[in-house]
Amino acid sequence: MDPPLKLVGAPGSPYSRKLRAVLRYRRIPHHWIVRSSPSDRDIPPVPVSLIPVLVYPGEDGAPERAEIDTTPIIRELEKRYAERGVVPADPALAFIDALLEDYGDEWLTKAMFHYRWAYRADIDKAAAILPRWGRVNLPDDSVAPFSEMIASRQIERLWVVGSNEATGPVIERSYRRLLECLDRHLTVYPHLMGERPGSSDFAFFGQLTQLVLFDPTPAAVTLETAPRVHAWVEVVEDLSGLAVSDDGWISRDAVPDTLRALLAEVGNVYVPFLLANADALSREAETVECEIDGQKWTQKAFPYQGKCLRWLRDAYAALAPGDRDCVDGLLAGTGCEALFRA
Repeated sequence: MDPPLKLVGAPGSPYSRKLRAVLRYRRIPHHWIVRSSPSDRDIPPVPVSLIPVLVYPGEDGAPERAEIDTTPIIRELEKRYAERGVVPADPALAFIDALLEDYGDEWLTKAMFHYRWAYRADIDKAAAILPRWGRVNLPDDSVAPFSEMIASRQIERLWVVGSNEATGPVIERSYRRLLECLDRHLTVYPHLMGERPGSSDFAFFGQLTQLVLFDPTPAAVTLETAPRVHAWVEVVEDLSGLAVSDDGWISRDAVPDTLRALLAEVGNVYVPFLLANADALSREAETVECEIDGQKWTQKAFPYQGKCLRWLRDAYAALAPGDRDCVDGLLAGTGCEALFRA
């Protein structure tokens, strides 16, 4: 057997949980290594100090190679491993899956970051637990300075993701609508993309591991609004035992209204931000200003999310004409079509 992959991450990192769940579902052998633990040594360097880090074993004596950024990693895994893929075979549905994955990774994370560092109970829990994951045996007096540093640094960064007094209510209303939409969809299919999960399922799951299972304020909102979603998150944690078939994906001719409702939420909140962010970047402006959900939105311009928009547009342009027509039909009236207008 090939040597197992190494996945370096942390329980409080939604992207680490996303990628670990993909590896489990796909039954890809791997070792889970908690960041800053004694096992987190001799990991090949990466361009940016972020988690998760996936380490591929060297081939023919070559050194190990480390990668970050879960979406490209998942696409690389699709090439390396044939069984139990997470990208739908239908190009049109694969595009919809990628759009929803991007929303999960780049918009739903705003709710995760906002709730964790905007409410006292959530701040206290995160500050107490996060620094202990790497070395659970550290004495309390050694942990306390790290707790204060983490809380202070993350609270100061709230403005980066757009969380402030004006935008906080927008984020929270969007989170509640997402829960309601996902709850209704899960009464039709067990996963976003049908009887088997797509990459978007794992993107949603990663953020929801924190919002539903860790942070007290959004966890209470979830139990009040959509207990089914709470159950779904716990199930998706490990889908290695799920039996899948090639016909388990949603058919392009039978996309349910519940999935269109999710796309409408993407169009309502994420699309106006992506377009305004791209405009700000094109003008080299430091600040994004737009209207989202009927309210003024202001935050720092985000270069990475400018790349996300370019990747989505490149994928859309690469579709065959018939597949693009299908995508256009699925996006019509959701607000997402604005991303791809000439």
